[in-house]
Amino acid sequence: MSRLRDLGINLGRLPPGPLNAITDVADIGVGHSTLITDEPRVVRTGVTTVVPRRDDIWTDYAACSWFSFSGNGEMTGLPWIEESGLLGSSIGITNTHQVGLVRDTMVKYAVDRGVIDGFLLPVVAETYDGWLSDIDAFALERAHVLAALTEISYDQVSEGAVGGGTGMICHEFKGGIGTSSRVVDLAMHTYTVGVLVQANYGSRHDLRLDGIPVGRMLPYDEVPAPWPDTRSDGSIIIVIATDAPLLSDQCHRLAKRATVGLGRVGGNGHNGSGDIFLAFATGNHFPAGHKGPYAIHALPPDHMDRLFEATIEATEEAIWNALCAAETMTGYKGRTANALPLDRLVDIWQRQELR
Repeated sequence: MSRLRDLGINLGRLPPGPLNAITDVADIGVGHSTLITDEPRVVRTGVTTVVPRRDDIWTDYAACSWFSFSGNGEMTGLPWIEESGLLGSSIGITNTHQVGLVRDTMVKYAVDRGVIDGFLLPVVAETYDGWLSDIDAFALERAHVLAALTEISYDQVSEGAVGGGTGMICHEFKGGIGTSSRVVDLAMHTYTVGVLVQANYGSRHDLRLDGIPVGRMLPYDEVPAPWPDTRSDGSIIIVIATDAPLLSDQCHRLAKRATVGLGRVGGNGHNGSGDIFLAFATGNHFPAGHKGPYAIHALPPDHMDRLFEATIEATEEAIWNALCAAETMTGYKGRTANALPLDRLVDIWQRQELR
């Protein structure tokens, strides 16, 4: 598995965290369950989870908000996040047809652990993998979701065609899961912003690396498209985490800035695209069932600019990491999504750098 920086290509001016991943934010974990079968149905799918507070998020809520750049997609639990400004569950990402299974399994997981009292509205998002996977097979089962909820890494994050990203296509190359982070010194404190994406959107014509139109430099006779016609729709889910002490309205501001990072790579928010972004902050604690006022901190509005920049840069690099890590995949009906040719990418980058 390669990442963009492994190729000698560094984006932005802010430093990444030690792992250059969302797991650089303290106590954030990521789980994957990947399902690849050819019999009895051709399946290339899975589920990915982002687990805040080392799985204590169910009772120790975090400030949260969201933004929809293009709404042809699904992310459950958003009305209550809009109303309360709080995240009270792990986050699941899967394929379009199995959001319900993942959501229900997450509820049962919380009930079985005894960490909810009453009801739960978990967050589960999707992108469509029906080109490479027989999405109507409904191949995911509860065991796959439970594995993604319990087999968690708080260290390195697997990227590319894993978990929910298994069957995804990005800018007409193989896509999937990607992650990145940035570290910001602000107000005498050091804060980390981490981003995880499930990238399944975009046309090759729009793909850019630090402004270089690399997609136009990789013609179809060199790397064939995954489909016979030109397409520009698809979706991307972006999850942003930070340890800064933010309130929900400040999380909303972060979520909106992911649009800039997406736009730098070439995402235009097409009509058929579900581009939905979630941002949460663990710098404050909101215990469930608390009987009195919360003791919280918040950054002044004029301190947000560096966090905006960190979000933009980490989003941009997370998408590129998804592209770099993904390998060529053949799936449903013999369709193939080719990997981004990394040698050509490096060549284009180096030639541009020499100018």
